[in-house]
Amino acid sequence: MSSSTPRSMRRRTMSDINMVPFIDVMLVLLIIFMVTAPLMAPSVIDIPTVGKASAAPEQVITVEIDKKLKLMVKSRSASHAPGTDVKQAATMDNVAAMTLQLQAGNAATPVVISADKQIAYENVVKLMDSLQRAGVQRVGLSVQLSE
Repeated sequence: MSSSTPRSMRRRTMSDINMVPFIDVMLVLLIIFMVTAPLMAPSVIDIPTVGKASAAPEQVITVEIDKKLKLMVKSRSASHAPGTDVKQAATMDNVAAMTLQLQAGNAATPVVISADKQIAYENVVKLMDSLQRAGVQRVGLSVQLSE
């Protein structure tokens, strides 16, 4: 620029940032999050608790899985003397039918799965799935409490 032009005519560089568009965008995002947050359902996890039951059930059906994936179905009744469990060998295909037969129409009879800790978890899940698909309502896992 020439020295003959007045100072008011010279262009000055703008060193300020206009914050208004930034604030507008942030307010729009804030409103979007405030509107959508109540619509999102929080996840509720029902964590199982371990403790002693007040009374043992009268009849319990136990499905055991050993290291070689052999299944054994045991039926224990409180009216029988200890050691008089009914034991039957089973396969993954017929274990659900055997369990339903042992329940004899009583859906409240619990079925407990006792699996060797060295087998793959997938096998336990497959067994639970086949029992639940067959209509067994109360399926649980047998655990050993640590000392």
